[in-house]
Amino acid sequence: MSISGALQNAVGGLRAAGRGAEVVSSNIANATTPGYGKRMLSLSSSAISNYGGVQVDGITRLVDEGLASDKRLATAESGMFQASVDFLSKFEAAVGTPDELGSISAQLANFENSLIAAASRPDATDRLGDTVISARQLASALNRASDTVQDARSQADRNIATQVEDLNMSLEQVKTLNSQITALQSQGGSSAALQDQRQIVVDHIASIVPVRNVPRDNGQIALYSTGGAVLLDGTAAVIEFAPVNVVTPYMRIEDATLSGLTLNGTPLATGSENGRLRGGTLGAQFTIRDEQGIAAQDQLDAVARDLIERFQQPAVDPSLGAGDAGIFTDEGNAFDPADEIGIAQRLQLNARVDPDQGGETWRIRDGINAATPGEAGEASLIIALQDALTIARLPGSAGFGSRALSANDLLQEVSSSAGLEWRRAEQNLVFTNTRLEELTARQLSDGVDTDEEIQRLIVIEQSYAANARMIEVVDDLMQTLLRI
Repeated sequence: MSISGALQNAVGGLRAAGRGAEVVSSNIANATTPGYGKRMLSLSSSAISNYGGVQVDGITRLVDEGLASDKRLATAESGMFQASVDFLSKFEAAVGTPDELGSISAQLANFENSLIAAASRPDATDRLGDTVISARQLASALNRASDTVQDARSQADRNIATQVEDLNMSLEQVKTLNSQITALQSQGGSSAALQDQRQIVVDHIASIVPVRNVPRDNGQIALYSTGGAVLLDGTAAVIEFAPVNVVTPYMRIEDATLSGLTLNGTPLATGSENGRLRGGTLGAQFTIRDEQGIAAQDQLDAVARDLIERFQQPAVDPSLGAGDAGIFTDEGNAFDPADEIGIAQRLQLNARVDPDQGGETWRIRDGINAATPGEAGEASLIIALQDALTIARLPGSAGFGSRALSANDLLQEVSSSAGLEWRRAEQNLVFTNTRLEELTARQLSDGVDTDEEIQRLIVIEQSYAANARMIEVVDDLMQTLLRI
């Protein structure tokens, strides 16, 4: 080998060592950076001259795409189940149990106890007053629970709008990064940093809508939802949604009072079973707004309907005529079977027994439409009211089977159903979070190993020293030649 060939090889070796040190330092500095893919320096034998040597081919980004895809799907599921748990826990708490203050169950128990107390002393005005207060509190508890459900549906509608905007912006970012990666690779540059940024954006998209990425030519990727929607393939899809200010019990996606999604102008199914974008936080918001929220409202309406119907029968209160409202009313009116939706939100205490509305408490004892107070010691009507609350009757609303239930039994059916759904969602969340933690740990273990990087740096240092020594030898030879 000639002196010039040796010098050329040594300079090439120094250049490779320098680039290698840069890669190692970048790996160590970003060992815990989200989205960072470990870099490796690609080297090969130089073919430029007859003397061999080493040349730098580029920097390779090492990522287990299969593991990254599994982690994205687990992240999407975690967000979906977390949203469901949050909603179901609020609804379960609103229905509650008799030992939970403020719950519907507690207020129903208080109302029943107040009727028992009033029946034992029908002449005691304070006990009649307590019965009216407990009835008012029961109606208010159902009102609050219904408000909680509709507030959750309204918030879900707003969340959908926010997430759709975020999703569209993120898809455009991936499209831009695709173009930048292609341009940089065509110029012979390293696109690893841009790929890191693209992975972060794709991971964010996957938390909203679970996606799988498909490699395309020139370093680009395409994105497909697990439900089969094409979100990005060359161009980014445009998802559209029209939010409303407030969601009411009457509003349903089926009658177009609530908006669904469109993909490039084409309507998309949004159900939890058939939704094209189901499985992430976006799908969870549709489930809360259009499925879980509606089911919860229907159950509350069934309880409110049952309360009204139990006390508006002339057989219970002889002072009532056909079509007259009893103790509980639909905003002052008797129950109308054609207008059940949202009745839990409209449930009110009859103004004729409520002193706060100009009524008299003695009507609890003597009849809603009684013209004058009756015998102070007569408890037959109060006992009839108590019996009406505890008698088993077939629920007028669908979804509770054919078994006759007391008012408390019906509420317990709702409470049990709410608790079961909440516990099931929580179990799914725990399982998914455990899986997510395991996948995250595996991804970290497959990432940057600082011990391995330090060992690689030692090898690079030795290579650098060897090539530097070669240059010193060449310099000594040149000096010797010049002195001859």
